[in-house]
Parts: sequence; C-alpha cells; structure tokens
Amino acid sequence: MRIVAGEFRSRTLSAVEGSQTRPTLDKVKEAIFSSIGPFFDGGILLDAYAGSGNISFESLSRGIKESYLCDISGKAIATIKKNAAALQVEDRCHIYKRDVFLMLDQFVRQGLQFDLVYMDPPYRLQRCDALMEALVQKNLLAPSAIVIVESLKEDGFAEAHGDLQKQKESTYGITKITYYRRREL
Repeated sequence: MRIVAGEFRSRTLSAVEGSQTRPTLDKVKEAIFSSIGPFFDGGILLDAYAGSGNISFESLSRGIKESYLCDISGKAIATIKKNAAALQVEDRCHIYKRDVFLMLDQFVRQGLQFDLVYMDPPYRLQRCDALMEALVQKNLLAPSAIVIVESLKEDGFAEAHGDLQKQKESTYGITKITYYRRREL
C-alpha cells in the first residue's frame, strides 16, 4: 500500500494485520481523487472507518489540513499511529478508538464541520445512510462538503439526506464508490 500523489508520493504505508480490514486499492484511490479534485487547499477530513488510515494519509499528502480518524479495532489504531509517525503527521491526525457514531456529539462540541467524509465500513456492518443522516442532522458538514462511500457494488444508498445529494456512482470490480455533495439551500 502506498501514497499515490502529493507531498508523500510513493511512501509506503503499513497495513492492518489480519483479514478484518481491506485496504482501498491504489487504482480505486486514484480514481476517487481524480473525481473529487486531485489536491486540496486545506480542509478537514473525517475518516469514519479508518482501518490503516490509507485515505487520510493520501488526503494529507494532497493538502487536507487535518484528519479525524475513527476505528474500533485496536490493531487498526496501532497501525494508524505507526503510519502517522512514519510520515511525521501526528499533529495533523486526531485518532479515536471509538465507533464514529459515538464521536459525533464530541465533534459538535468541538465546533467541527468536515469538508470531506470517507466511509468504508466493514461491508457486513454498514450503516452509511444512518451516518450521513446523523452528519446532516448534527450540522457536521461544511458548505459544499463531499461524502464518499465505499461499498459492495450491489449496495444502494438514499438519493439524499437533507441537503446532501447523491452526485454519482462508479464501480471498480466488486467495489462501488458513491459520491455525495452538500448543496447549499
């Protein structure tokens, strides 16, 4: 697993040991960033089911200012911390060993609004529509925020959650990427 572009281009990342997480393939990751814009001028990312932190570190490499990473696996959290240290971005990563749903009220208290949200939950435990609804209800999305859902190609999601509208879907083998954008009312 490696970083595709930006400041940390070609740097390798550690993967989470075992078969509980599945890293986003480089070709899928490159397609995602090509679709949403290859580079960022700051912004805040919520990596809701972070795994190794692959998407967060790619985003930081491409200009995201900081990332909030949630995962319930101790192995995943250890891997994220190892990768953050290797890239020397610990100060730009906020790492939580908690379910993302349990973090939402804390994020509200912190006054956060996310510019980019990435959801790649374990396929069998998927609650992406519920998480999108909660992000909208708690006003945790910045104006023009982008939400990206990685899922099995057979999975379907709501067309909208309030002002968060589905923009497009792309399929790569067994993986589907669904893009949402917040539309200002």
